[in-house]
Amino acid sequence: MKGTIDRAALIRAAFRAREAAYAPYSHFTVGAALLAKDGRIFTGCNIESAAFSPTQCAERTALGKAVSEGAREFVAVAVAGARDNAPDDALPTAPCGVCRQMLYEFGGDELLVIMAKSEADYREMTLGALLPLGFGPQKVL
Repeated sequence: MKGTIDRAALIRAAFRAREAAYAPYSHFTVGAALLAKDGRIFTGCNIESAAFSPTQCAERTALGKAVSEGAREFVAVAVAGARDNAPDDALPTAPCGVCRQMLYEFGGDELLVIMAKSEADYREMTLGALLPLGFGPQKVL
């Protein structure tokens, strides 16, 4: 499936989702686009709270939308995030640890993670590389 993933379209969807982000405290806006095995794309943005702990990451927002609509298997996720006025040499945004674990639950080691600074400037790796020794339904401890 990796060969048939339209990376540019997934990255564009993540950037569009980022436009809706609510980040008045950190000014770090993130959008995510999650590609289901059936071809549907689910998007999400980060949603901050003044209390900080209930803040919702973009990846988990997209995942919640997808699961609530019946999707349970995913092949890729694109993440686009940056702080306002981020320097050009800033690293692309990767999913946080909690999001990595949640994505692992439904995508496992082979989920492709695309971390984008732009449609042409991105880095990709498997979730297994980002979350070594991850566990989920196939690897319950």
